[in-house]
Amino acid sequence: MDLFEHGRRRQIEQEQPLAARMRPRTLEEFVGQEHIVGPGRLLRRAIQADQLSSLILYGPPGTRKTSLAMVIANTTRSHFITINAVLAGVKQIRAAIADAQERRSLYNQRTTLFVDEVHRWNKAQQDALLPWVENGTLILIGATTENPYFEVNRPLVSRSRIFQLEPLVEDDLYAIARHALADKERGYGKLDVKIDDDALAHLVDIANGDARGVLNALELAVETTVPAAGANGQLIHITLEVAEESIQRRVVLYDKEGDYHFDTISAFIKSLRGSDPDAAMYWLAKMVYAGEDSRFIFRRMLIFASEDVGLADPNALRVTEAAAASFDRVGLPEGRFHLAQAALYLATAPKSNSTLAFFDALSTVEGEGNGEVPSHLRDGSRDKEAFGHGKGYLYPHAYRDHWVAQQYLPDALQGKLFYQPSDQGYEASISEEVARRREAQLAAMLEAGGPTGLPQVLTFTPADKARDRWLARTASGAGERLASLRDRVLDAAGIQRHHLVLDLNAGSGLLAWDAVRRAPEGGIWSLAADIEVGETLRQQARRLAEVERPAVLIGDLSELPDLLTLRGEGEVRFDAIVGRNVLTRRPDKAADLQLVAGLLRGGGTLSLAETVPRHAQRVTALVEMDSMAADLAGRVQAAEEAIYTDPADPMVNWDVDDLVAACEAAGLEVILAESERETTERRITRAELDRWFAPEERGHRASYAGHLRRAITADELMRVQALYTDQLCDQVVPWQSTTLYLVARSSRQQS
Repeated sequence: MDLFEHGRRRQIEQEQPLAARMRPRTLEEFVGQEHIVGPGRLLRRAIQADQLSSLILYGPPGTRKTSLAMVIANTTRSHFITINAVLAGVKQIRAAIADAQERRSLYNQRTTLFVDEVHRWNKAQQDALLPWVENGTLILIGATTENPYFEVNRPLVSRSRIFQLEPLVEDDLYAIARHALADKERGYGKLDVKIDDDALAHLVDIANGDARGVLNALELAVETTVPAAGANGQLIHITLEVAEESIQRRVVLYDKEGDYHFDTISAFIKSLRGSDPDAAMYWLAKMVYAGEDSRFIFRRMLIFASEDVGLADPNALRVTEAAAASFDRVGLPEGRFHLAQAALYLATAPKSNSTLAFFDALSTVEGEGNGEVPSHLRDGSRDKEAFGHGKGYLYPHAYRDHWVAQQYLPDALQGKLFYQPSDQGYEASISEEVARRREAQLAAMLEAGGPTGLPQVLTFTPADKARDRWLARTASGAGERLASLRDRVLDAAGIQRHHLVLDLNAGSGLLAWDAVRRAPEGGIWSLAADIEVGETLRQQARRLAEVERPAVLIGDLSELPDLLTLRGEGEVRFDAIVGRNVLTRRPDKAADLQLVAGLLRGGGTLSLAETVPRHAQRVTALVEMDSMAADLAGRVQAAEEAIYTDPADPMVNWDVDDLVAACEAAGLEVILAESERETTERRITRAELDRWFAPEERGHRASYAGHLRRAITADELMRVQALYTDQLCDQVVPWQSTTLYLVARSSRQQS
């Protein structure tokens, strides 16, 4: 590159829009999308280790898909090629492939191909990439605003990890805007810019999670404001009035042919079916505001009038048809009254799906031949398994009165009332029913701990059958009882695919290996108490790809923060912390829970299964002591009971209430504290009896016989041992144990 070319590039860079100039260059500069690139996440580890596989970044505009690709370009050692699918065709693909083959052959260098708006390519263009992605010549990074399960060829999807990016939160937009104002090289740091708090708040609010939107508005405000004399020269003062002129209309994530179109109409129809007029008004308003074709909405309501209302209210079809005809004669904007009237009628009408009888009849005929919407309301027809869209939706017709209390509005709008029925005519007859259902829905949300709905699945990894088989074998090595315990602990933790999970007592890997399977795009940390256990886990983990392996830490629980810091992961906060028998023997359980609470993200979950030794099986209850003198039998029973009531023994000096109190003192909200008494069959072997009656103390704890010797003589102890041996040796006995299942949530704000 000559001096003139360098100068031209510098000029082009300086003349780029602010949003382009402020693209982050490193992971440290990247703001937002913590669920995929936060500390410890799989994608962050893969970028840092330069071990990327093909991936697709999916999300609405302004969520920094291209910015993340540029960060990867600046980080990876592979050759990076950028193509925009709108401008490029098969010719450019072939040129990129030829370049990649040459670099691989001559320099053994990998090539990463970033395709922006990959959904714009047709099937032939996408197929042209497939063999080169398959053989590793190219690592594909695709960015798309459209659901890849609809718009990207299935073979490409099946060979790529999918990461769903979400609209940025307000804190992210504030950070991006302030960084642009402070940056002297690419932003406005060299200018004397003062922006009022309410002006910046307006830009962030109206941008609605779109980083590009807030930067474009900020650029317009700065560039069009006439400087005035200030203390440090020419002052550019951005007031609320200036901000309102720079961005006046809220950005609505909606398109007429893609995901938002289908997801929003799906939410609208499900709200009608659920008899929620408030949610119906909200989703209808969102579609109208975004410019959806009103005839399309009427067409869906006409279908609904027969499909979901049917004969329960035959007038529903007439009212909807009349409203549609009236809309055609009146048009917009007054025609919105007809849209609203039809939607309200359908939402408040009684429901019946009896018209489905036709489809039962049709099935019989065919058999005679040769024949940031809540996740559970989204259209899950193609991607339910990967993204969880539509999962958890409760079908009202399956419940009494064809209605069930369920969340239809977004979390932030729960309790918002858009429709107030009057006391006139037919509407008066539905007023009480609408109020009753609102109360029931609110009660259901409160009982569930808030309007959380089901978490949205934000990442997806294509199936690796060999890896999955290995994980299944490794995780299923436990017996039936332990497998049940494992599933109960991990299910309660609510682990999602992108979560960071910490196993506090790795042991055999009972929890760790199943956690790896449940969180393939997240990260798993396992704490092993000693070197032998830790090395065994590391040996097993070598069957997995390096970036997928759990991080095995070796040391005591109290050393955990230092162990994370030594690995360079001191800033990691976990979405879920799990463990089995983590606290049972710990001397200071309250301090341990304080430590654990500090490692949880805001809203993160702690899920533990703890054996409660205080309620362990009493051996004296398994033998017939009638042949023994009553005084001796009483002393033996009292001595055994004293084992489990010793206030100085941290293994037995606690109960369920003590752990609950310690959790609450640590700032954890206890969701579940359930002790379960279990009886299993156990064979008492001679070796086990010998251990019970060992003459010396084992470690720092006295043996069973050592405790008995405090209350009986040596001769009496021999008689007790003989009785136990006679009645228990090689016998199968019912053995009782108690396990506490403890689930708590961090009450700190999301970090």
